[in-house]
Amino acid sequence: MNKMVSWVVAVVLLLGVGAPQLAWAQKFGYVDSEFIMSKMPAYAQAQQELNTLSTNWQKDIEAQKKDLDKMYRNYQAEEVVLTEPMKKKRQDEILKKEQDIKAYQNKIFGFEGQLFKKRQELTKPVQDQVFEAIEKVAKKKQLAIVFDKAGDLTMLYTNPTHDYTEFVLEELGLASPERNQPGQKGTARTVTTPQTPAGDAAEVEAEPGTPARPTRQPVSRPASRKK
Repeated sequence: MNKMVSWVVAVVLLLGVGAPQLAWAQKFGYVDSEFIMSKMPAYAQAQQELNTLSTNWQKDIEAQKKDLDKMYRNYQAEEVVLTEPMKKKRQDEILKKEQDIKAYQNKIFGFEGQLFKKRQELTKPVQDQVFEAIEKVAKKKQLAIVFDKAGDLTMLYTNPTHDYTEFVLEELGLASPERNQPGQKGTARTVTTPQTPAGDAAEVEAEPGTPARPTRQPVSRPASRKK
């Protein structure tokens, strides 16, 4: 759930079963944690707060860059009248300003920076709530393993029959029970074969690839049956 937990630890829920019991015969399912969280008001509020913080921090960095650009342009305009010591001093000031901006940018947006820590702080309660709901659904449905479709685990194919996302939403009070009845998703639809009109049975069996439009002659055949 936004990489809520590694797929080995948090995406897979082992409900007290031993290693020999984790066979393919055990029931399993999957959920889409990102979709679940997108339905949660608390998560939307957290994202909005993160976006506001990120925008403000970015504006601060842009303002510092404008100051740096101004310092450099002033230096270029006055360079011809500056002594060597003065040039050196101004160059050092520009260099320090540039380094300070990079350090500040890394502090905010870098790995484990303030934005990263703030995201963890705001989203962890939501993630914990979703995880608890997944665990409850897994126990109710007697699932041995639950995968996270939104996690690091690549799922090349998923049968909707094993999708328990709606059940988790229901557990969180975000979905109606009607949407979670068995057989609503992933079941094969059976199409009733149309009844063959009387007298046409001989023409139903056609070779594969035969055009759908029949080429029978409805007039001549009945005439041949007259006595």
